[in-house]
Amino acid sequence: MLEVLTGSGLAASAGLNAYIPLLLMGLLSRYTDLVELPSGWQWLGNGWVVLILAVLLAVEVVADKVPVVDHVNDVVQTVVRPTAGGLAFGAGAGSETVTVSDPDTFFSTHQWVPVVVGVLIALGVHLLKAAARPVINATTAGVGAPVASTAEDATSVVMSVVALLLPVLVLVFLVALVFFVPWLFRRRRERRRERAAARAAGFRV
Repeated sequence: MLEVLTGSGLAASAGLNAYIPLLLMGLLSRYTDLVELPSGWQWLGNGWVVLILAVLLAVEVVADKVPVVDHVNDVVQTVVRPTAGGLAFGAGAGSETVTVSDPDTFFSTHQWVPVVVGVLIALGVHLLKAAARPVINATTAGVGAPVASTAEDATSVVMSVVALLLPVLVLVFLVALVFFVPWLFRRRRERRRERAAARAAGFRV
């Protein structure tokens, strides 16, 4: 069960920021004893991979905080984040951490399954993020973009750390997500009604 929560938390984190969970796993594996990556995923701890992920993360952090650019970035990341989520779930679920001591008992035969699960989780979180950002930008005249992006990055970091060290707390995020989704769809409906009312008022004038 802990393996599932670890993988799910890392994949969800990748849905918010593709590079944070991968970079965190690489750093912890390379410089600490907190994470021991499985043999097929040890490349994440390679120095060049860590450096490339750090550079990509820096680009993502800047691009995601600029209105309009953040929308273009989300379009590009529709491929990147689910891919990163698949990698994060696969590596995380198969890693030995301070809480997961026998990961070989999980997904031991069908190695592609955790990758697919991670792709789906990250894609779902990414789509929610991409749908929420236009609402935030519209309601705050773009001022909310950097604030929302910073909050998403912080959530991604916390989620990655929690998934690796205290995976049971991933359940808290999943519960919060259950409440967030209805709010998002309700807010989008309200925005559509407001735009329709504004157009109708314009026609009357």
